[in-house]
Amino acid sequence: MEPQVVNRPERSRYEVLAGDDGTETAGFAEYFLSEGEIAFIHTETDPRFAGRGLGGLLAQSALDDARARGLHVLPYCPFIRGWIRKHPEYADLVLETHRPRFGL
Repeated sequence: MEPQVVNRPERSRYEVLAGDDGTETAGFAEYFLSEGEIAFIHTETDPRFAGRGLGGLLAQSALDDARARGLHVLPYCPFIRGWIRKHPEYADLVLETHRPRFGL
């Protein structure tokens, strides 16, 4: 089964699901949601799933969802911030006035 990313608002995080049956949590990106903004604060992937691109899938899916929901992104998490640096087409999710603060 292909990995998938799901939003778990009750846990304030996005989870990437993988494994043989596609139900094992392979990683997550924690966030804090407030009026019109989503602050990504921590991202973690299980070392057993390293090298499969799941962290990138998680970041892209979470940011795509933020865009679809019209949310501005605050990338406090170094992984999410680094992913945005490598994919500048996502920098517009961070308000221009906040980009210098995050090195974007």
